[in-house]
Order: sequence, then structure tokens, then C-alpha cells
Amino acid sequence: MRIGELAEHVGIAEHVLRHWDAQGVVVADRSASGHRRYTDEHLRRVEVVRACQRIGMSLSQIRQVLHRGSADRTRVLYEQLHHLREQQRRLSRAEQFLTHVIGCRHDLISECDECSGFAQDPVGSPRVSGLRRPASRGVE
Repeated sequence: MRIGELAEHVGIAEHVLRHWDAQGVVVADRSASGHRRYTDEHLRRVEVVRACQRIGMSLSQIRQVLHRGSADRTRVLYEQLHHLREQQRRLSRAEQFLTHVIGCRHDLISECDECSGFAQDPVGSPRVSGLRRPASRGVE
């Protein structure tokens, strides 16, 4: 299938497929006239790439894990697994906090020792001057 057909089929823009091609993530076959051609294997790869993106992986990481023989594949996968487990811990802690606040008997949650305990224990979150700082994405 041609790039427009694949883009429409999976619901992404053609320029995204071109970018993925240029980055070596989903490299299209070429027709004799130079047009990108996609097979069912390319479609499956696009679906895998999108699944990896949904769990927070970058294109660079995805490129490293697509092939079993990639040198850093295992490291990247373990790092992503660690990241997901940290997110699960933070979400679980947030759920506990919210569940407690729903039934908290204090007029102000700042007066509640248990609520304050949640606030003082932001699992995995850096603190600056007593305030939580948003997680850095490598851009300062």
C-alpha cells in the first residue's frame, strides 16, 4: 500500500510515517519510481511503534528494541520497565491519598496528619524549597 493508504488506515499523518522512515523506525520499501510502499509487516510495525509510544518510549528507544539483536535492547527495556513501575507506585500513592481525602474528617486537609503524611511523601518526585518540581524532560 502507498503512504496515504497506510496513514489513513492507522489514523496518523503521512509526515509522521516519513519521519519514522527517516529515523529508521519504520523504513518503507520503494517502488521502481521511488514511491514508498508498505506491506502488512510495515503495518504491524506501525502498530508496535504506536503501542511503545503509548507507554512513553521515544523513537530512539523504539528503534533500539524493535530488533532482538540490538545492542542496547535489554537495557532500554529494563529502563522502561523501571519507569513504568515508578509511575505505578506514584499513581497508587495518589489513589491512596485521594481515597483518604474523600473520607477525611478534618475541615482542612492540612490539619490531618495522614493527609500531611501523603504530602510529605511524594514517591519519586523531586522537591525544591518545599514545593514539588515537575519532572524534567531534559529541557532546561
